Amino acid sequence: MDDPLELGGVTLRNRLYRAPLLECAGNGPDAAETLAAELEPAARAGAGLICQGATIVREPGGCAAPNMTYVTDPAFAASLSTVTDRIHEHGSAIAIQLEYGGLRSMETWHAGYRQEHPDLQQLAVSRPPRLLRLLDGLGFLDYDAHVLSTDEVYDLAADFGRSAAMATDAGYDIIHLAGANMGIIHQFLSPFYNRRDDEFGDGVRFLEVVYDEIREQAGDVPVMTKVPAETSAPPGVRRHLTEGDTVDICRRLVDYGYDALVPVSGSVFWDASIVRGSYPDRAWSDEQYREGYAAAFGGPLRARLVALGNRIEAAWYDFDPAWNERLCRRVRDVVSVPVLCEGGIRERGHIDRLLGDACDAVGMARPFYAEPELPARLLGRDVADDTRAVCESCNNCAVPQVTGAGGVCRTPSVLRAAGTLKKEGAYNRPPEPPEADGSDPER
Repeated sequence: MDDPLELGGVTLRNRLYRAPLLECAGNGPDAAETLAAELEPAARAGAGLICQGATIVREPGGCAAPNMTYVTDPAFAASLSTVTDRIHEHGSAIAIQLEYGGLRSMETWHAGYRQEHPDLQQLAVSRPPRLLRLLDGLGFLDYDAHVLSTDEVYDLAADFGRSAAMATDAGYDIIHLAGANMGIIHQFLSPFYNRRDDEFGDGVRFLEVVYDEIREQAGDVPVMTKVPAETSAPPGVRRHLTEGDTVDICRRLVDYGYDALVPVSGSVFWDASIVRGSYPDRAWSDEQYREGYAAAFGGPLRARLVALGNRIEAAWYDFDPAWNERLCRRVRDVVSVPVLCEGGIRERGHIDRLLGDACDAVGMARPFYAEPELPARLLGRDVADDTRAVCESCNNCAVPQVTGAGGVCRTPSVLRAAGTLKKEGAYNRPPEPPEADGSDPER
């Protein structure tokens, strides 16, 4: 894990990375400082790569959750050099994950947001699938979808390229496309969503055009993407991406020029298959979020129904350590670029077993909410195999984000464990030697 990794011309100092999370920083005057404060601890603790979470390439609309950040304005994008400078000071690289929500956007599911923005339409690859139209009819979703024309697809790809150029100018080292979790790129790739009869009926074509736009507007910055398999699609959903489909997509993307891949298994929906773990009872029952849940879901009764659905999903999608391992291994067997694995990885010994077999780098996401400096405990040649993150995969960190709350650990037992480790000095990582962080030993 402590060996460096070459990714598209950028050298990562080790194989451990902070995977994308919702930072909920928005676009206000303090956004850059909020992002820096959120991301810097992982770099200070030694992570080789820091991935800033999903950042939106077009406004208004397109956000999957409240307080997401847009990178559409050059002046704001320039302010993000505060973030990249702070990461680079510690010898880490930083990627920005670019995203657009499409049918997953807040204008679909967030009742309060829909009331405040009644004229916003969702951008869609094709007409919403029948199952989603049924949920629309029952009042849980609200679709007024605009199906993109061929020219409009090219315009959206250009937006990805424009945001990539702004990010590169601000010092981001890698462009990471949000290709899964029901964002617009996933919708292009998935036969559940994509029923187009133009060139973009082949969903990989959209990723090819996005890649061309990034190369045209941002130059030779490394480009990576998540690639979904829809192996957890509910029974009865016949049109979905199999693991074999995903392997074929990955092979095509590497042939086209992509520098790294993050294969992930999930469903056709934005559901608990993305995070897995326990039902977040503490978060759903917390009085301070009740009004926010009601505003988001259209009243207290509907909020309780969503919570019930969450409980069923949590039972259906059992937590499975490193649930993307098999898919990553299949992809790594057929491509020549780094394959990154994330999802349910918690233990140093498991990380060591994955590296060089299923993947070339390992990422964690939710554990950083409880332990912002987690790499300090996991990195090193003499770390015990049973050293693990304190995260219990309970998801109490994630559910309140639908109300606009930040992503933090809210589970007392986890916080106590992290607090004990902090008192014991577990996160006091010694400085890297000059050669390790790329600095001049004479300086």
